[in-house]
Amino acid sequence: MTDAQRLDPEPTTKRERTLAALIDAGLELFELHGYEQTTVAQIARAAGVTEMTFFRYFPAKEHLLLDDPYDPVLIEAIGRQARTDPPFLRAAGGVRAAWRALPEPETPIIRRRVRIIARTPSLRGAMWRSTGNTERAIVEQLVVDGATLEVARVAAASVLAALVAGLYSWAERDDLSLAEAIEHALDVIEVRR
Repeated sequence: MTDAQRLDPEPTTKRERTLAALIDAGLELFELHGYEQTTVAQIARAAGVTEMTFFRYFPAKEHLLLDDPYDPVLIEAIGRQARTDPPFLRAAGGVRAAWRALPEPETPIIRRRVRIIARTPSLRGAMWRSTGNTERAIVEQLVVDGATLEVARVAAASVLAALVAGLYSWAERDDLSLAEAIEHALDVIEVRR
């Protein structure tokens, strides 16, 4: 299930309504009391469900905030970059292309989630751990396209560092679109020819 499905403004099935209630309750409690101070029991109670129900939707509290449905789009965009470009430029160009093509999130829930992560040290670490799958996928794509494993790893890690920094900037600034924040972050690390 993607963020778009989870964040549908009018959930229709019982599962979608329960998921929306858990996300709403979790975000509200995290913002009011802090992530560390909020328990799964409190979230479940506020959503009107049991703790067991919470764990049917999320394996841990942090997963309420850490969902990344964009990996396939990023990898596809990286794969469409010119193979004559160096791996780093292909990765950065692919990320730029993906975010230019994606619609701006229409719901404030995504910004709220990223803002909570950005402001919570333990979640910042969890965010890096959760990008591991994205990093592996970027590395695999770059290697398939001809890069050495070592070069692909450096390119993927560098681009992901900029991407995460851009996400954090976007979460903190209401005057910045997500695409603009990511473009600005990539501008810092991308060397122009």
